Amino acid sequence: MSQNQQTTSAGQRVALVVAGTGLFWICAIFAGEKLGLSNRTRALFDLAALAGFGFALYLTFKLWRDRRHDEDEG
Repeated sequence: MSQNQQTTSAGQRVALVVAGTGLFWICAIFAGEKLGLSNRTRALFDLAALAGFGFALYLTFKLWRDRRHDEDEG
C-alpha cells in the first residue's frame, strides 16, 4: 500500500469516527428524552461522546504529524 493510500485511509477513518460519534450523540440525546433517563445517565453519554471526539482529534493530530514527517523526508 502506498503512502498516499495510507493517508487517505487514515483520513477516512477520522471522518468515520467523527460521524459515528456525532450520530451516537444525537441518538443518545433523543433516547434520553424519550426514555426519561436521569441527568447522570445523560451526562455519561455526553462524556462518551466527548471521548469519541477527543479520540478523533488525536487521530487528526497523528495524521497531520505523519504527513509533515513525510514531507520532511522528501
